[in-house]
Amino acid sequence: MPARRMLRLRRTAFSLALLAVAGNSRLPFAQSVGQLHLTSPSFSGAIPDRYASCNGRRGNSPALVWDAPPASTRSFALVVTDPDAPLETFTHWLLWNVPAGTRSLPESVPAQPQLPSGARQGRNDFGNIGYGGPCPPGRSGHRYVFDLYALDIALSLAPGASKRQLLEALHGHIVAAGELVGRYPR
Repeated sequence: MPARRMLRLRRTAFSLALLAVAGNSRLPFAQSVGQLHLTSPSFSGAIPDRYASCNGRRGNSPALVWDAPPASTRSFALVVTDPDAPLETFTHWLLWNVPAGTRSLPESVPAQPQLPSGARQGRNDFGNIGYGGPCPPGRSGHRYVFDLYALDIALSLAPGASKRQLLEALHGHIVAAGELVGRYPR
């Protein structure tokens, strides 16, 4: 089989695998992806009510802090999801083109398509731009996964993009990743 056709088949297979996991928001990393240490001064374990969206509130985004990424980093992307949602993984926040020199996000990032830093936000599963806080249905608590990706490019993705569009744009550009999991008890 010609090398060009084999490469095309591999790309197609990866794209299909990426789309299959898009509902779960988890990316199938290569082993060579570096690790980022992601924490929050806003919570440790349980996510406080001020970051939730119950009772008609939108919720404030929590502050996040991370360590220095690899030298090849040109921007960061953040995907926040609820993998315990009843039907499929629920997206709470999409943020990308966070400048490479950034090591933290403040609490209450404005719900604007594009931030003054040049960072862009996508549409969450509430149908809004920016962060939408936890408010799990029923009486059980859910996990909320904050996935931070260091990228070797700034993405050309327009503000308001979907999770699927963001995950497709990340393909082949992740140089390091970190994860923070919080729980919102109901």
